[in-house]
Amino acid sequence: MKPQFYFKKLVIFIFTLMISLAFGQKKFKLILDAGHGGHDAGTNRKYSDLGHIKEKDIALKITLMVGKMLEKNKDFKVIYTRKTDVYPTLGERTDLANNSKADLFVSIHCNAAARRSAHGTETFVQGPDQNKTNLEVAKRENAVIFLDKKDRKRFANYNPNSPESLIALKIQQSKYLQKSLILGGLLENNFTKKDGRFSRGVRQKNLHVLRLNAMPSVLIETGFISNKEDAKYLISYKGQKEVAKSIYNAIVDYKKTLDRKKGKTNKKKKKKKVERKLSNDYRILIKTTRTRFNLNSPNFRGLKYILPIKEGKFYKYYYGVTNYDSRKKINLETAKNAGFRNAYAVGFVPNQYLSSGYYRIEIAVTQKRLSSKSPILSKLKNIKRHKLNGRHYYTYGKANTLEKAILLQKKLERMGIKNTIIEKVKK
Repeated sequence: MKPQFYFKKLVIFIFTLMISLAFGQKKFKLILDAGHGGHDAGTNRKYSDLGHIKEKDIALKITLMVGKMLEKNKDFKVIYTRKTDVYPTLGERTDLANNSKADLFVSIHCNAAARRSAHGTETFVQGPDQNKTNLEVAKRENAVIFLDKKDRKRFANYNPNSPESLIALKIQQSKYLQKSLILGGLLENNFTKKDGRFSRGVRQKNLHVLRLNAMPSVLIETGFISNKEDAKYLISYKGQKEVAKSIYNAIVDYKKTLDRKKGKTNKKKKKKKVERKLSNDYRILIKTTRTRFNLNSPNFRGLKYILPIKEGKFYKYYYGVTNYDSRKKINLETAKNAGFRNAYAVGFVPNQYLSSGYYRIEIAVTQKRLSSKSPILSKLKNIKRHKLNGRHYYTYGKANTLEKAILLQKKLERMGIKNTIIEKVKK
């Protein structure tokens, strides 16, 4: 009887295992990375009444709080790069994420600045950025790679004090950028609306801990230790709990967003319907201002394919272009998740001739008149100049449709004349 008894138990066990494998839902795998650790304290400050505050300690406490919340959610599997005061190399952190085939990488840090007035939260996603202030953040976070022999070997050619090294870094994970921006927008929205914090927005940075990850990745700066009010908030249990809760809610909402998109995609695949083109082209208007921005400006929060069009005294900045409704909605959602909450879609009639007026290219706006030997004036002829309110405006060409103006703008880019603006002129 004993062999039969054990055989029945074995059959029941195998059947139960097969059922669980067949119907078990794949968990969302998440890497939680507490920044710095061990001999690397990260940024730190001493206050007479608050004591010696270290980034590594705050990052670890918040990370463990977030992990504890996620572990109670059956949809998530949490993997930590560290749970104690140790220092995993940047290579070990990214290798853990990639070898685990994780769905998301979240690195938690604290910020610092020379100005004590600097405060608030900000979230970084991987990407190029040449802004001087933001470059200092990237240099500080990347400099840690020289603290470990393994990382020195792995990143031998990287010089944290060289802006050229940072600018030369490539986006190896561009296909994850949109998802990273979605999570970044959710995080900063929670910090602002739920915690009452000041948000510095979502920004692109060349950070090694993000660069090597084969998945959507964000690095969260939870506040400035160099700012006493931020520091006091971050060392308090209340502050850490609020930050952790906002991060947790953002991650849960991020997964829900992906699940909704996946469900819509699956439905479309089943229906196998071919989407018809719209009669108009649609661009997402993200900003209207009197200020002329460089297209590499951090004001665009990592968004690419920005088309600026000047109308009267205002510069209008549009993101993306499509004549499909589904892509229009995605572009609008991407813009809003990047922090442009008031963005909306604007229709453009393709190849529409202006009945009254024309388009031209605004090449430069300067305080002083350009020298005749300037690179722009030496490359182009028939440039027009007019002075208004103490500024010199240099314009070139004439086109009767927006499409022709864009082609003219691209021609100038190939000549090395970049960051131009298309201006709509009314007669």
